Amino acid sequence: MAELSPGLITVLLLILGAEFVNGWTDAPNAIATVVSTRVMRPWRAVLMATLLNIAGAMSGKAVAATIGKEIIRTESIDLATVAAAMVGIIFWSTLAWRFGLPTSESHALVAGLAGAGLATAGPSVLLWVGWKKVLIGLLFSTFLGFFGGYIIVMVIRRLFRTSTPGRVKTLFNRLQLVSAAVMAFSHGSNDGQKFIGAFTLALLLGGVIGEFVVSLPVIVLCSVVMGLGTSVGGYRIIRTMGIRMVKLESYQGFAAEAGAGAAIEMASRLAIPLSTTHTINTAIMGVGASKRFSAVRWGVVGEVVTAWILTFPVCGAIGFGVALAFKHLR
Repeated sequence: MAELSPGLITVLLLILGAEFVNGWTDAPNAIATVVSTRVMRPWRAVLMATLLNIAGAMSGKAVAATIGKEIIRTESIDLATVAAAMVGIIFWSTLAWRFGLPTSESHALVAGLAGAGLATAGPSVLLWVGWKKVLIGLLFSTFLGFFGGYIIVMVIRRLFRTSTPGRVKTLFNRLQLVSAAVMAFSHGSNDGQKFIGAFTLALLLGGVIGEFVVSLPVIVLCSVVMGLGTSVGGYRIIRTMGIRMVKLESYQGFAAEAGAGAAIEMASRLAIPLSTTHTINTAIMGVGASKRFSAVRWGVVGEVVTAWILTFPVCGAIGFGVALAFKHLR
């Protein structure tokens, strides 16, 4: 077993930096609705999200394995490849956070790894088995998120159509605590595992471990760093999703979280890395559109979708450029 070299330490710090930025831009998705409906105060929601992210990340390792072993050929890359991918993620996600846009760290990570891998070893470095899961994740996050939120909120309206608004609010204020917890747990079980996979991959490439095995200390370290990022800068994203995009009542927040959480948890158990950002965003859109199409501020949605679309090419291009520069510097 090799010791931690300066190069490996640098790469691990870059991964933790990307995980911290993930806390700024992605982890707030898990708690955006429960804060925006004023069911929980921000600091309590952040604490809950941090603890349940850790629990979710510890609930399985399938998604971490997909990221670490099935996106690019590990035998064809090196630590510089992983470092180049992290540079792209940190740059793009920080820029998007500055404008309050929730980017997908899932897509940033796979795009960055792909771009850096292409610069290092060419097209043969890409593995279809992992990319097929990424494409399935796109379908999960878009359609299951939107229609999950839409259907659940319609069922709630039908079941409680004769109830008073006060009774409905009281009930769903309590139920949203449960749905927010489910959302935070599912975020950890899927999104929390992605950078854990990258961290473990770096340890493998650096010779610290002999095979790809995710350890408990890595899970805890990455999860806590993500929670710290959420506590520092998460409110910008919470405001965009829960306030600017559509104004939510507690029963609508419950519907969005329940629909998104179910879709994410299903993907996690199938080892599918999907975007929690996309899933909760589309669930919120589905909830808003169920009332009336104009209830959703589609101008804000357009800004968010633009950030989604740009994530793949921008992070891929940065990863490619930085990896190419590293390659020529050796």
